[in-house]
Amino acid sequence: MNKTELIPRIVENKDWVTILLVVSFVLIAVTKTAFENRFRDFANLIINDKYLKIYKDSSNLMSWFTVLLFVVQLISMSFFLQLVLSHYGYTTKTNWISFVQIFTFLSFFVLSKFLIEKIIATSFNAENFIEQFNLFKVSYRNYIGLLLLPVNIIMYYTNIMNSYAIISVIVILLIINTLTYLISLKNYQNVLLSKLFYFILYICTLEIAPYYFMYYVITKR
Repeated sequence: MNKTELIPRIVENKDWVTILLVVSFVLIAVTKTAFENRFRDFANLIINDKYLKIYKDSSNLMSWFTVLLFVVQLISMSFFLQLVLSHYGYTTKTNWISFVQIFTFLSFFVLSKFLIEKIIATSFNAENFIEQFNLFKVSYRNYIGLLLLPVNIIMYYTNIMNSYAIISVIVILLIINTLTYLISLKNYQNVLLSKLFYFILYICTLEIAPYYFMYYVITKR
C-alpha cells in the first residue's frame, strides 16, 4: 500500500497590491478634487517654487492636503522598499505582512523623528523655523512619493527590475533630496546663521544618525 504524504501549498495573495495602488490613486484624486488650485501649484513644484511661496505658513504642515499626500508618500516609499528587499531576497514582493512591517516601521520612524525635532526646536526657541523647514521637506518628499508610484507599478508588473534600475532610482532620490537641502539652506540662510549651533545639532542627530540607523537595521536583518 502506497503511503501518500500531503504537502500544503501556500499561495500568496497578490490582490492587496492592486488594492493598495488603487487606494493611493483615490487619495490623490480626493486631494486634487478638494484642493484643485493648490494641487495645480503643487504639481509644478519641480518647475518653480510658487507653491512654497504661497503655502509657506507653518500651519499648512498639518493641513489635510499635506496629510493625505503624506499617506501616499508612506505607501509609495514602503512599497518601493519592499520591491528593493524582494529583489535582494529578503522577502517577496507579494508578501503583505512584510509591507505592513515596513509601513509601520517607516511611519514610526518619521513620526518619532518629527516629535524629537519638535522637542529640540522648543528647547532652542526655533519652533517656527523647524515647522517651516519640515513643511519645505515634506512638500518635496510628497512630490517624490507621487513620482515613485508609476515607478513602483512598472517594477511590480514588469520584469525590468534589476540592480541597475534600483540603483538608478535610489541615486535620483538622493540627488533630489540633496537638492532639497541645498535649496533650503539658501532660503533660510539668515535664520540658520543666527541658530548655527542648533542647525549643526539638527543635521547630525536628526538627519544623519537616524538614516544611518535605519540602513544598519535593514542591512543587518
